[in-house]
Amino acid sequence: MELTSGLILDGTVRSIAAFGAFVALPEGKSGLVHISEVASCYVSNINEHLQVGQPVRVKVLSVDPTGKVRLSIKQAEEKPSVRPPRPVQGALPAEQPDSFEDKLKKFMAASNDKISGVRQYEHRTKSRKR
Repeated sequence: MELTSGLILDGTVRSIAAFGAFVALPEGKSGLVHISEVASCYVSNINEHLQVGQPVRVKVLSVDPTGKVRLSIKQAEEKPSVRPPRPVQGALPAEQPDSFEDKLKKFMAASNDKISGVRQYEHRTKSRKR
């Protein structure tokens, strides 16, 4: 069987390293799943996600001229189709999240309030020392 990009295969984790896992493929071939391609979330310890001998479904990302095969587990997973919810007639529109400018204005107002409070406190303590 010819390994080509985009092909999805079943394999078995043969060994695990800090940077990824080596997966045994059909017909005695093998490839590497880099740690960034193990799961869709951040993976700090690959041993929390994979074990030697574990069956995995992988997608072939590339095969270079020297025969090295790059694989991905997270790209082989079927992603559920996400459809945005339909607005219900007569319902109130959803509140839009604040824009960057709105967030900055709120931050600046809170910051100015805190600074004025500190200045008032400093002014009171300086007048008491005299």
